[in-house]
Amino acid sequence: MTTPSSLHLIWFSPTRTSRTTAWAVARGTGIAEIRETDLTYEKPDHPIPVPADTLTVLAVPVYAGRIPSVALTRMESLCGSGGPVVTLVIYGNRDYEDALLELTDWATDKNFVPVAGAAFIGEHSYSKPGRPVAAGRPDTEDLRQAENFGRQIAERLSSPTFPDKPVLEVRGNRPYKARKPQTPQTPDTDNGLCTQCGYCIEICPTQAISLQDEIVSDPQSCIKCCACVKFCPNGARLFETPFTDYLYQNFSARKTPELFFGK
Repeated sequence: MTTPSSLHLIWFSPTRTSRTTAWAVARGTGIAEIRETDLTYEKPDHPIPVPADTLTVLAVPVYAGRIPSVALTRMESLCGSGGPVVTLVIYGNRDYEDALLELTDWATDKNFVPVAGAAFIGEHSYSKPGRPVAAGRPDTEDLRQAENFGRQIAERLSSPTFPDKPVLEVRGNRPYKARKPQTPQTPDTDNGLCTQCGYCIEICPTQAISLQDEIVSDPQSCIKCCACVKFCPNGARLFETPFTDYLYQNFSARKTPELFFGK
């Protein structure tokens, strides 16, 4: 396989954990020429071809063991040219289940060549102070491992013995886990704290939030990423679900990234 001359970072990352992890992997590769495509807020209105001599790092979060449907829709414009791709999924310390396999299969179908894949951990969308679930992750150790992962990928790609069509086996099952219907719950707004600054509207990846007489969320569009909750400058957005207690009680023990390399 030809050693890549450039790198293309592509992510869907409402709470920025996928973006942060992808950048750490990119730093580790040592490739200086880097292009970024952020799919978080809108679907590109034109095809995005990726040259064969470019290493793509594709990063998405895991929602209930799968890739979010909205991320798959945003990714439709990507077009591989037989070049290498690293598939990354970032999950909230519970389990990534079939997401990494789904992303790797998707990349193969789009004419990318998967050379490595990994499941990293990011703070769960439902994590709260007092009931933390992977709070603050990816942290320093996660990013160190991500950079080292990038270095290992670069070493393999530069090796004359690395195959042009490597076989990448990752954890997951086919058929993928069935998607469950979304419950209609959305974050609430504490109107005593809300200044109607509009920042939550700006950062919502599905344009589910609007300002009427007050800040409201559309339950049909909300994907419960909780970006509005985590980044509200006034702490005015709130999301309470019994699943937070379940996660805290059962998935608080630190999990470590799982790395896979093509052979």
